[in-house]
Amino acid sequence: MRILVVEDEQPLAEAIARGLRREGMAVDVAFDGESGHEKVTVTRYDVVVLDRDLPKMSGDELCQEIVRSGALTRVIMLTASSAIEDRVEGLSLGADDYLAKPFAFAELVARVRALARRATPATPPVLVAADVELDPAKRTVTRSGQLVDLTRKEFGVLEVLMAAGGTVVSSEELLERVWDENADPFTTTVRVTVMTLRKKLGEPGIIETVVGSGYRVPAAGRGTGPALDTASGARPADS
Repeated sequence: MRILVVEDEQPLAEAIARGLRREGMAVDVAFDGESGHEKVTVTRYDVVVLDRDLPKMSGDELCQEIVRSGALTRVIMLTASSAIEDRVEGLSLGADDYLAKPFAFAELVARVRALARRATPATPPVLVAADVELDPAKRTVTRSGQLVDLTRKEFGVLEVLMAAGGTVVSSEELLERVWDENADPFTTTVRVTVMTLRKKLGEPGIIETVVGSGYRVPAAGRGTGPALDTASGARPADS
């Protein structure tokens, strides 16, 4: 889940970002409207947490730009005003949700998760592949009923792969969806994370490597065709 926080109060922006990262989200931060606009034009975010009162470009203008772009990105507006008129105005600009300051962080997390579900194609509340079950709400993964202890990044990679419904997900997309803008695109971080994730999930492996394309977790009940070697991605030799 990729989130952008646009808030000019730097301590608040960084506190929100830290909290959302602890919830397993990849979070970028912008401290003014122009910087926020630059980021949304180059990165696909699930949710933008957007302050209305921003320098350089107002939150209202940025919200309208996001809506005009046709992106699936959802917007939750933050404001110091709790007046009904302000809420109505914010929603009329195209915001999907509205939260008055001060707010309970747990409520912000719940609203961000709800909006993120609307930003992507509908997925089941619990993702299943073979005997592996992933519950995004509870942040748990089990295999054959046994809890598997994963890091936030390992959980994020597995969630993206299982939510893809059997389609191939590239390393670049995994990097974009699970890490934030500070991640080095030239590192082996995705490959290493997938390797440790495979070890923790155990055998038989459920993460396939598709050479030159990325990774895939076959959807529940779907045949995979000729087997891929889950470590190298190579197909077995024809007999």
